[in-house]
Amino acid sequence: MRELLPYLKLYKKHWFGLSLGMILGFLTLFASIGLLTLSGWFLSAAAVAGLTIARETFNYMLPGGGVRGLAMGRTAGRWGERVVSHNATFKLLTDLRVYFYEKLTPLIPGRVGGLRDADLLNRLVADVSAMDHVYLRLVSPVILSILGITCLTGFLVWFDSDIGLTLGAILMALVLIWPVLFYKLGKGNGHRLTQNRADLRIRALDWIEGHSELLLFGAEKRYREKIDQAQMALMSNQAINAHITGLANALLLLANGMTLLLILWMSADGIGGSAPSPLIALVVFATLASVELLMPIAGAFQYLGQTLASARRLNEVIGAEPDVQFPSYTHNKVIGRDSKVAVEFSDVSFAYESNAPLAVDNLSLSVPAGSKLAILGKTGSGKSTLLQLLTRYWDVQQGDIKIGEQALTELSESELRSLISVVSQRVDVLNGTLRDNLLIAKPDADDSELAGTLSKVGLEYLMDAPGLDQWLGDGGRQLSGGEKRRIGIARAVLHDAPILLLDEPTEGLDRSTESQIMSLLEQHYQDKTVVFVTHRLVGLSKMDNVVVLEQGKLVEQGEHSELLKQNGRYFQLHQAI
Repeated sequence: MRELLPYLKLYKKHWFGLSLGMILGFLTLFASIGLLTLSGWFLSAAAVAGLTIARETFNYMLPGGGVRGLAMGRTAGRWGERVVSHNATFKLLTDLRVYFYEKLTPLIPGRVGGLRDADLLNRLVADVSAMDHVYLRLVSPVILSILGITCLTGFLVWFDSDIGLTLGAILMALVLIWPVLFYKLGKGNGHRLTQNRADLRIRALDWIEGHSELLLFGAEKRYREKIDQAQMALMSNQAINAHITGLANALLLLANGMTLLLILWMSADGIGGSAPSPLIALVVFATLASVELLMPIAGAFQYLGQTLASARRLNEVIGAEPDVQFPSYTHNKVIGRDSKVAVEFSDVSFAYESNAPLAVDNLSLSVPAGSKLAILGKTGSGKSTLLQLLTRYWDVQQGDIKIGEQALTELSESELRSLISVVSQRVDVLNGTLRDNLLIAKPDADDSELAGTLSKVGLEYLMDAPGLDQWLGDGGRQLSGGEKRRIGIARAVLHDAPILLLDEPTEGLDRSTESQIMSLLEQHYQDKTVVFVTHRLVGLSKMDNVVVLEQGKLVEQGEHSELLKQNGRYFQLHQAI
């Protein structure tokens, strides 16, 4: 049960709504049990009075009014309890999703690198939703059952202590036995159901995202069959849950019936030592109505295994410590956005895993303020890793990185992000409007500034109707590869940070588009500190310094013309074009 503690702490924020929901639930139980109990006594007492002279003095109005009042109270209480408790639960789930997302974001990419997107989505949606069982199916029903049993026992003890205590002991025993019994029955199936639900979501998302490729290679049918298998496994788990729920309800009704016979036998000779009277009906109908106290927990605890499994999956994310942690202070920025900023790598080493070879091996490199550095090398030489270290996507394991004489680890995340703009070979276009995708870089930009930026990067034709309101689709399906790159450049122009990182921005483009992209970048980076990562020898003659990396080590460094004269590794790469 310790797995649920982080989520129970969130209840403090919504204690009023959750408590009010339980109070209304208790009043509804009181009205429901009271209605059946009073009705049973009223019918019996009225029948007895009708056979005697008491029919002239019997008060029919007061019990009749009580029956009507309890009936209306039960209806109103049930409605109010559902509205209040579900409203509080939905707010609680909202806070839990925000809490989970806040814990998840700093873990990317290190701690969650081994999790698939669909699995993360399942944790954020299905596993978080399973937490509503904690209050609606576990905490609230158990508390209401215990309070209801206590009150019902006290009420019956007032008439007959033996009957009241006997019924109370039986009901309390059922409250203690039922949860343990059905938790054991549903535990294993709950774990499997949680895993099979995640598997189904993963397989379905794989099928949707890769549908085109699956059709091209004739594998669509095989993947669809995997979805069907996962769905059948999940449906089997759900069927087992339904059977356990049916068994719990049937056994509870059986226990209630046997208890009813026992109480009827005990009260046959009269209540409280008196002669048989309509009070027998009151006690018997109170026993019959007591099933209302136990019905909510009859099969509820079979879901505890499922809830605990979901809690463990969430705790794998919530309880993890991020590999990269930024300072939390909020003082004024020590480096101005309008100033030119130098970058320095000092004896930097980094490996993605403890036993993996070094992606960057004892590298020292200086980029003076306002200069342009090109980093050249084959795929896997450590070029992009350097940019990821500079943006603190990862932290170095040895050495130090400084920006403007300030250690990278001393900058808050907002400071670091304000100092760096990135144009990468993969530009992520969100499933939103053109305006939404540009405001990522500058949230306070107006439409005229956005239009001007699009014009600067050669996308002024996108301003034709519907303009900034046009929907770009998932992943920017409405845009070509070159247009996506220009969107990335437009974001960098809007962000206008003093350091510009270019991570192979022309990769995969044709010569003409590549030339246009490089021209746009040259116009933008004139007064900035630039780090240009590439394995294509394009635009290197305009760089102040060129570095050649191999297996994470710096093998050559100098200006474009000087390196060509040395007939070294750079010359060989240049000749190989």
